[in-house]
Amino acid sequence: MTRPTQATVDLSALRHNFSVARQLATGAKIMAVLKANAYGHGLLPVAHALAADADAFAVSCLEEALPLRLAGLKQRIVLLEGVFGVEEIPIAAARGLDLVVHSLWQLEALEQAMLPNRIDCWLKVDTGMGRLGFAPDQAGMIAERLQRAAGVGNVYWMSHLASADNPDNPATDAQQACFDELTSPSGWPSSLANSAGTIGWPQTHGDWVRPGIMLFGSAPLGTPGLRPVMSLEAQLIAVKNLPAGHGVGYGSVFVCPQDMPVGVVSIGYGDGYPRHCGEGSVVGIQGALVPVIGRVSMDMLCVDLRTVPAAGIGDRVILWGDAPTVDEVAARAGTISYELLCQVTPRVPRVYRWKGGV
Repeated sequence: MTRPTQATVDLSALRHNFSVARQLATGAKIMAVLKANAYGHGLLPVAHALAADADAFAVSCLEEALPLRLAGLKQRIVLLEGVFGVEEIPIAAARGLDLVVHSLWQLEALEQAMLPNRIDCWLKVDTGMGRLGFAPDQAGMIAERLQRAAGVGNVYWMSHLASADNPDNPATDAQQACFDELTSPSGWPSSLANSAGTIGWPQTHGDWVRPGIMLFGSAPLGTPGLRPVMSLEAQLIAVKNLPAGHGVGYGSVFVCPQDMPVGVVSIGYGDGYPRHCGEGSVVGIQGALVPVIGRVSMDMLCVDLRTVPAAGIGDRVILWGDAPTVDEVAARAGTISYELLCQVTPRVPRVYRWKGGV
């Protein structure tokens, strides 16, 4: 027997969510963002599931890109942070990877590199995110130098939306206007829209959209039609009938208000479930949502079973999936779904399914 905790990854739901992105951005190519181990879902299984549909993959760094190439995936692969040292440039060239260029030292390294084949580059402009990218007034000069560099092939434009998950924030329109002013004269392909841009800002779609979190079923802007891809599951491993006044867990922050059944679940913060899940957090047991009580431990958490008195040892517990959703759990924990999905730890095995089958 193995510890009864696992993350079930529904690859059919993943492909469904990709089709939603395709329907929303019909005129654009799709660069599926698979950084951070495909948001915790497993880089290679996710990439293979999308291989027939995605026009490109985007990852953070060389270490995330090389497994894709070694697995035989032929798509364009874009390193969203470019290279971190000059020694990575010939490796990227040899593997046919695209580089985002966001800093002057990266440009200078490319200008000086002696490469067997040219590297396609994405010139990143900071249109308002305040993170990576050249200032808009530098972009024209940087573009000219990239074009002249012997080791550089095609050049594309890229920027990143800072507030697209807020439909009332005027910053997105301002960023798009800035980006369009820079990119339109060149005619080079461009990419601006992330998941929220893909969903709620069709004017930002351009030539390439870069959906990430939406592929995994989290819903920026309350997007209908997305399906959760990961279901984090555990089991009841003990049921205790505790008397009124009895504490539950470290510090006894929960005290039983009456005689009541308490379930112990085989998952904790050592698996990636948030320790500070917050009052009102729930899990799914026997089709009902039951409250998490007391402090989450490293390997276990406790639940109030008063509404499911028939629950017993071995019953399946859904930490997130269809109900509750990962967005709901994240809201209770004061965080975002991205963090919860990415922090599911390696000791939780991933089980991959197509349409309910393994």
